[in-house]
Amino acid sequence: MGFGGIGPTGIILLVIVALLLFGPNKLPELGRAVGRTFREFKEGARDIISDDNSKRKEQEKAKPLASESTPADKPADKRLPE
Repeated sequence: MGFGGIGPTGIILLVIVALLLFGPNKLPELGRAVGRTFREFKEGARDIISDDNSKRKEQEKAKPLASESTPADKPADKRLPE
């Protein structure tokens, strides 16, 4: 089962404790707040990952390829014309 080893009896016990602590009227509100928090966290994580990927792509474009070399990299041809 999911939840890292919590079985069905553990889940039932958690629900009972939550009902005793928060009451039946507050549980839906608490569930919505937890859902919003998870959603915002996932969106933030996606933004960070996409920013990292776009920066990495920009860096790869900025690097010159080995086949591309600038004239300053090539030695000047010092032969005399024939």
